[in-house]
Amino acid sequence: MPDEVLSAFIRQYDGEYVWQGGEPTLLGLDFFRKVLELQKKHHKGKKIKNSLQTNGILLDDKWCEFLKKNDFLVGISLDGPRDVHEIYRPSHEKVMRGLRLLKKHGVDFNVLACVAEETAKKPLEVYHFFKNEGAEFIQFTPIVERDAKGEVLPWTVEPESYGDFLIAIFEEWVRADVGKVFVMNFEWALNAWVGNPSPVCIFAERCGASLVIEHNGDVYSCDHFVYPEHLLGNILKVGLKSLAELPAQQDFGAAKSEKLPLYCKSCNYLFACRGECPKRKQYLCAGYKKYFKHIDRYMRAMRDLLNHNRPVSDIMRI
Repeated sequence: MPDEVLSAFIRQYDGEYVWQGGEPTLLGLDFFRKVLELQKKHHKGKKIKNSLQTNGILLDDKWCEFLKKNDFLVGISLDGPRDVHEIYRPSHEKVMRGLRLLKKHGVDFNVLACVAEETAKKPLEVYHFFKNEGAEFIQFTPIVERDAKGEVLPWTVEPESYGDFLIAIFEEWVRADVGKVFVMNFEWALNAWVGNPSPVCIFAERCGASLVIEHNGDVYSCDHFVYPEHLLGNILKVGLKSLAELPAQQDFGAAKSEKLPLYCKSCNYLFACRGECPKRKQYLCAGYKKYFKHIDRYMRAMRDLLNHNRPVSDIMRI
């Protein structure tokens, strides 16, 4: 990202910065030192939060010292133990080295695990691995990829397999790990059962709050829709706030709920799913229905615990 674009971006934005790619560590430490200098210059006196999503391969002591000193939250991409991770990414040893360096330096981290077709067959093997590695915050992201004709690719997770994967882990978590391991998929579900707005876009009623900026300053509606028809403009020509408020972006956000199929609008779990990510076109519907139906009684019980000012961890005794 050229200095002119980087400076314009930081000058115009004062939220949480999420650096992802590709692989953001390829930019090197000097880039992120420059980022911090610009944040300090343009946001005087305000505490700025930075997050970094990485595959962990390039992490070393210098990187981890920097991340710790500057309070970065690191999301590390790790799909599970070696036999699971290396089905799709032959990099397990290098990623684990990066993870252990994060732990050595006390860097706050969470794990982002992709759930593809083969991964979904080993839910407890994956979950136990993360627990044994001391991961306290875990997010399971389903892999749904299509070819140019719109057909799902072979590694795409089957809808019901993804539901079964979440259910298997939930059954152990709800009996042994509530309050100790934070599986974000379960946290988001509880949030929905309590009646709060979704903290993540995929389960929000509308889209449009998660714009993406490219290296040249181009801003798109969403990082799942970086296509010419969703280009909003360039921050060197139009202010970021103005781009976010464009009618085209408002229409993009509203389309999520307005264009839901009838079977979504009549679903008992619309409040929890909201049609999920429009990019996936309800592909995972059967899996989500199975998962939400299974956890419903637990979620209602945890909601009641909260309503009586009791910790949700009491669900384990119940």
